[in-house]
Amino acid sequence: MDLSSSLPAFVLAVVLISASPGPAMALILRRAALRGFSGAVPTVLGLEAGLYLWALLAAAGLAALVAASEVAFLVLRVVGAAFLLYLGIKTWRSAWRSRGTGGAAEEVAAGEPERGSALTWWRAFGEGSVVMLANPKAAAFMIAFYPQFVPVDRPLFATTALLAVLQVAIETVLYLALAAAVGRAGAWFRRPVIRRRLDAVSGTVLVALGLRMAAESR
Repeated sequence: MDLSSSLPAFVLAVVLISASPGPAMALILRRAALRGFSGAVPTVLGLEAGLYLWALLAAAGLAALVAASEVAFLVLRVVGAAFLLYLGIKTWRSAWRSRGTGGAAEEVAAGEPERGSALTWWRAFGEGSVVMLANPKAAAFMIAFYPQFVPVDRPLFATTALLAVLQVAIETVLYLALAAAVGRAGAWFRRPVIRRRLDAVSGTVLVALGLRMAAESR
């Protein structure tokens, strides 16, 4: 199989994977709704940085070791589930504290830095990276996904790295387009009542995803 002939199937697979619901989608939607397009950018970049690192680890064979090791798989699963639960509970607390307060008070109650600050940017980037890197299913997925599109006469690491760049580019465009669409309605989402409901729903989704990750096996 030639690499160029497999690209259409690869692109289609990436688009379908990107559109599937999960922790990444939940983070991006909430961030874009409450912080606008610019607030969602670091979350998207953090997620894609984690994805690209997993792709490189898969190409180097390290992801296979993680997926094969019971201890490493369990540790990643526990860390990933705990972090999703932490994000979900923090979001619930934001919804609880915002009862009866205005929009400005909500920001303080949520305990978040001022919008646009470097700390806010890196916190969002870090959340995205940790959510992706602490997901053991990402390691197993990379091991199974990329070899299907790497021709036998091509170097595995270099070709995987190239395909991963393409996947990151596609997902970044799709996720940023989603963030831009949601961000257009940002003023509506940031209304106190709407924000409180959004936090409650987002927290429930994140907690449910965390519990599912903690309970699922290989």
